[in-house]
Amino acid sequence: MSRGASQGREDSGAIVDAVRDLIYRGCLLLDQNDFQGWLDLCAPEFHYTISAYSPEIRREVVWLDHDHEGMASLIRMLPKHNSDLTPLTRHASVYTVENDPAAKEARAVTSVAIFSTSLDGGATELFAVGRYHDVLALDGPAPRLKRRGVRLETRSLGIGKHWPL
Repeated sequence: MSRGASQGREDSGAIVDAVRDLIYRGCLLLDQNDFQGWLDLCAPEFHYTISAYSPEIRREVVWLDHDHEGMASLIRMLPKHNSDLTPLTRHASVYTVENDPAAKEARAVTSVAIFSTSLDGGATELFAVGRYHDVLALDGPAPRLKRRGVRLETRSLGIGKHWPL
């Protein structure tokens, strides 16, 4: 095996590690309700959606669809919303990371289970299950989220949880 081929695998492994680190760090920030810190991990062209397929109406249901400025506006407004303040905890497992050096991007698929722990009594229950479908920019010193599609299996989220999942 040539030194160049070995170096290419090492570079690719470093990219996979950096992408996984960003996804996991993002989950920690969201768990802490540090939405601005999470948005700081995103590229200026960031786009975010939360969707699910509803067999009842045989259609795609979109709960949230914002660009970077839309997410920034939502985050600025969150303290003024009447929100369900029950903390959420994300358990994520990065399934795949595919590096595209020509596009200076990576794509990742991450399984996520989101748990809610009640403030009154401390009972924990499953809130939502789905996957993150991410596109990450690799054209800077560290990966940045360009797109996140949160594809949920859960179709009933209740009221007062209008923040990033």
